Amino acid sequence: MELGRGQVAIVAGASGAIGSTTVRALFRRGVNVVLAALYDETLDVLAREAAELGLGALVVPTDLRDRAEIDLLVAKTLVTFGRIDILINAAGIGGTPSLCDATDDELENVVAINLLGPARLIHAVLPAMKAQRRGAIVNVGSIAGETAVMGMYSASKFGLRGLTDTVRREVRSYNVEVTLIQPGFVRSPMNPALGARVPGPEIVADAIVAALERPRRKHVVPGVYRIPILIAGAFPALSDLVFGDARIQHRLNRDARAARAASRN
Repeated sequence: MELGRGQVAIVAGASGAIGSTTVRALFRRGVNVVLAALYDETLDVLAREAAELGLGALVVPTDLRDRAEIDLLVAKTLVTFGRIDILINAAGIGGTPSLCDATDDELENVVAINLLGPARLIHAVLPAMKAQRRGAIVNVGSIAGETAVMGMYSASKFGLRGLTDTVRREVRSYNVEVTLIQPGFVRSPMNPALGARVPGPEIVADAIVAALERPRRKHVVPGVYRIPILIAGAFPALSDLVFGDARIQHRLNRDARAARAASRN
């Protein structure tokens, strides 16, 4: 797909680190963007930036756990712009590495936002894309969707990987491209302890734009993570041995448990 003026993209999670960086990358290519997220002043900042560039930006505060709000988001997009060319599912929340550490509400929220949210958005936009016989969907997953070490978060990203594959096959004859981007650790509020030791969200935004311009099934960023993913896929028993070690489990959960304890004080 050649990106340019007149095209319309819905970006879910537009106020987040990856989402907002992706929105600005789309602005640079002249794409009109519908900004969907729980309300945050970042949405208004992005809308002003679009206006300065002579582009359309529609702010639609959206709770991805609510199907009615998702349907309203899509309806407002079609009324305002008359088309939907691109859907980017960049919204997501983290979870505790240990399943047993999570509350039931936390388990439900991770699945609702990381998996059901993208599924419902895709379900809502596909009639328009199929009618146009053209479109592109990009889901932002995680390397945790290839190697299960992050509790319900991994489960939700495994599910998103399966959802991406099945939708790609379902809509192939309608010329709708579906891609999964799988980032490793990037700088964002989800990974505050890592600081500048990891790449910024630009690496993910660049991968999203590249997937729109040159569709592919999936793309792992940074590329260095492809090697451990290959090893984990080829030797699952080795992953069981390594990540099943009590010392490794302690390290995986140490920071999360410390943060939880601090929030209770």
